[in-house]
Amino acid sequence: MARATRSCRSAQAGGLCYPAPDNRLPPARRLVNLSGVNSRRGAVIDIGTNSIKLLVGDVRDGLITPVDERSEQTRLGAGFYDTQVLQPVTIQRTASAVAKFVAYARDQDASAIRVLATSAARDAKNPDELVTAVRRASGLRVEIISGEQEAEWVYRGVTSDERFHGKSLLILDVGGGSTEFILGDHERHTFRQSFPVGSVRLLEKFRPHDPPSIQDLAGCREWFQKFFDHEIGPTTESPLSKAARENVTLVGTGGTTTILARMEKKMPHFSREDIDSTCLSRQQVLDYMVHLWSLPVAERKKIPGLPTNRADVIIMGLAIYESIMNYFGFGALHVSTRGLRFGALLDPR
Repeated sequence: MARATRSCRSAQAGGLCYPAPDNRLPPARRLVNLSGVNSRRGAVIDIGTNSIKLLVGDVRDGLITPVDERSEQTRLGAGFYDTQVLQPVTIQRTASAVAKFVAYARDQDASAIRVLATSAARDAKNPDELVTAVRRASGLRVEIISGEQEAEWVYRGVTSDERFHGKSLLILDVGGGSTEFILGDHERHTFRQSFPVGSVRLLEKFRPHDPPSIQDLAGCREWFQKFFDHEIGPTTESPLSKAARENVTLVGTGGTTTILARMEKKMPHFSREDIDSTCLSRQQVLDYMVHLWSLPVAERKKIPGLPTNRADVIIMGLAIYESIMNYFGFGALHVSTRGLRFGALLDPR
């Protein structure tokens, strides 16, 4: 498919139920000053539903200079949503990845290492098993953060980029298990809400054929319409409908938008500068969705910029963004490589 130029982020490789090799990401440019005098090297490890990510960075006077970034897919949420029970194999895979990232962070002389867990952990009936496994493997305590805290840090991380500093934003952070909506005006967020809609969660819910059928796509879109009408709409209609009509920039962060940007630029590897310049129209997002939903996983794996181990789950992430843009009438989607880890690293604790 021919595409216009523009670009997006990728720090996460995702895919099937097996851990992908870790991806070491290149350093990022510095971020805008958000706080007072400070000088420290810290690390944040983010245990997501789909992958584990590490950010090691120097924070000085509110500026972050990334030192090391890595990602490894462990698919913690695999087999989770039918029972709400984290599976032993994914727990151990996740704990091992965290221990490895802790060692990387210590090799980089991080003075403080923070381990955060999000949607799958906070929704699980057995989160203590994950916490215990990570403590045994790494010696560190896991903080299972609320959806509201996740949204707050995502907002702070995204707005640490000078491109978005001082603008009115609606930020969408689409993860494996949940999607955070964060609406902000200049330096503060004015609305935030977490919804249990994520790419892995929906893949396990719908289980589309390979390749997906027209009925699979129609059923998914029909479900989204009902979910928006009954869940997201009543909660967000007033602030978000107003945002769509006014001068508000829609920003996406997380693996789906990173991959979209990489596909748009046919980027084999992560490039923060290129990814962060990406802006996709609603029509482009729709075109990508229709195209990817028409292909079997094996064909998706051949697409430049799409990590092979994210070829299954990308269609659900795309469906989330397309539905949101269509429902609220946003015409463009900007991509940010920053989010939860950047916001948490800026938090002095």
